[in-house]
Amino acid sequence: MNDVCGLILAAGQGKRMNSKYAKVMHALKGKPIIDYCIEAAQGVTDDITVVVGSNREEIEDHLSGKVKLCIQENQLGTGDAVKSAVELLPDSGTVLVMPGDVPLIKQETIKRLLTYHRNGGYAVTMLSCIMRDPSGYGRIIRDSSGNVKSIVEDRDASSEIKLIKEINSAVYCFDAQCLKKSLNMIKNDNDQGEYYLTDTIAIIGDMGRTIGAFIGDACELSGINDRVQLSGLEREINKEIVESWMRAGVTVIDPDTTYISAEAKFGRDIILKPGTIIEGSSVIADDAVIGPYTRIDSSSVGHGTSVTYSVMWDSSVGENCTVGPFAYLRPNSHVANKVKIGDFVELKNSSIGEGTKVPHLAYVGDADIGSGVNFSCGAITVNYDGKVKHRTKVGDRAFIGCNSNLVAPVEVEDRAFVAAGSTITDKLPKDALGIARSRQTNIEGWVTKKFKDQEV
Repeated sequence: MNDVCGLILAAGQGKRMNSKYAKVMHALKGKPIIDYCIEAAQGVTDDITVVVGSNREEIEDHLSGKVKLCIQENQLGTGDAVKSAVELLPDSGTVLVMPGDVPLIKQETIKRLLTYHRNGGYAVTMLSCIMRDPSGYGRIIRDSSGNVKSIVEDRDASSEIKLIKEINSAVYCFDAQCLKKSLNMIKNDNDQGEYYLTDTIAIIGDMGRTIGAFIGDACELSGINDRVQLSGLEREINKEIVESWMRAGVTVIDPDTTYISAEAKFGRDIILKPGTIIEGSSVIADDAVIGPYTRIDSSSVGHGTSVTYSVMWDSSVGENCTVGPFAYLRPNSHVANKVKIGDFVELKNSSIGEGTKVPHLAYVGDADIGSGVNFSCGAITVNYDGKVKHRTKVGDRAFIGCNSNLVAPVEVEDRAFVAAGSTITDKLPKDALGIARSRQTNIEGWVTKKFKDQEV
């Protein structure tokens, strides 16, 4: 909306997080808290300014080019934070002000707040809610007719005021002119010596202007002050996501130990076993079985594939495959259909052809493995010469024997066999057998001579 601008306050130190990182940069469901607030504001405007202060470098790096940034040099309260951005605010229209630590707030709620503000002709409308335990929040003070008079911060509230359960969420719609005028009138004569944005409410009321309070959902307006609250919101969001996928046709054996990112996508009749973690923009196809205790991050799993006790990261696995237990698929690993990736197998930056088996205890790095290959126990691609990574190529239906080393750059052509225990450094032609090991030598009586004075 052209006459709305957004102002997000993210300059607080977040001391109770006990962290060297800015509070709004802590991750919630895989992305910084501040991102949720920006996305909510984008429901009504593309003109958004974020006020930063402590630890601002990491916030600036993250938001550079996405929004406008303003620096609050000294953290002297929310009123001072808005003052620091006043030159970036319009002289008319509506200013949406919100904190940077209310990640559950929805775009639809912001739209409803704005509509309520405009229809009521209010000079300022705050988003309030009723909280069972309002401790720590500013209380909404109304007159006998129910009109909003002021907001009293918890630290400055009397015992009587602390009984009020309607709290201020710190989300507001301001008439731009009223906001700018009232900011010049707020004072810091309080216990903290700070300039409260909430003091503008009484000031605007004294101007004879009306003040609105739109009551929202308390769960949606929960803020984050410490890591306990962060964890609580993480659980709430995850519970909502998990239950929505269960209703869409995904079986989740133990929802309490299953984590699903907001960006993940699922087919139907998938089974997620206990301890499953699905992160990033992962895509899981129909009839897949994931877990137990499996992590899949920004990867895809094909129809009918099972992944057990394993980790996948920026990789893909095709249809009707088995992965694990205890497999590790590192970035850019791509597995075709009907492949077996067994226990204690590690893949990295490699492609595995259809029907190939890498059953156990193998490393395949920087390699292109064909179809129908048997890559035996203990076999590895030796991809690093100390300076540069090199690729290995294995043709279709080749056989790589146990405890073999394929020293890259090297190629094993179609249907070639590598004998167990061999170290292959040269190209192995099609249909050939490669043997690269010393011939066995038996020395008769060696043990008797070696230990002639001892019992063996």
